[in-house]
Amino acid sequence: MKLKMILPLLAAGALAACTSGSVGNRSVPQPAKSVELNRYVGRWYELARYENGFERNCEGVTADYALGDDGMVKVVNTCHRGSLDGTIMTAAGWAAVVPGSGNAKLNVSFFGPFYGDYWILDHAPDYAWSIVGEPSGRYLWILARAAKPSPQTRKTLENRARALGYDVSLLRWTKQ
Repeated sequence: MKLKMILPLLAAGALAACTSGSVGNRSVPQPAKSVELNRYVGRWYELARYENGFERNCEGVTADYALGDDGMVKVVNTCHRGSLDGTIMTAAGWAAVVPGSGNAKLNVSFFGPFYGDYWILDHAPDYAWSIVGEPSGRYLWILARAAKPSPQTRKTLENRARALGYDVSLLRWTKQ
């Protein structure tokens, strides 16, 4: 059974003002490189995240992106509540590229006129992984194309997040 999530999985910027979670990075860097949207679209598996209220108890988290004819990016986030066999929750929205950001900054909306910042802070040259954050430093996601990458890849991504200034002890590793 699919249920609509009231709050989006990635509307971090809109929620940052009303959330009192730990700040994992007090000096969030600007995105490291430009993003080719046609290579970024497709399915991503959430490997790890900073825990947050709108993803509490989520496992098997995925994010699917598709380019629209209007240049907007369609976003569908999915999670299994409580376990990999749990109730499927989805949130559908759209994103617009922030002009002048090299496609690395998006404004994401899942409901009404409320937008959240989605910054692609870094990504692999072949788009096999991505590290996503937003300006407040309260939210962080480590994404990969493979649901279960090698332990070495996971360690590399953890080290990269640390190098970007994030407290990796706050990471919650997602079951896939």
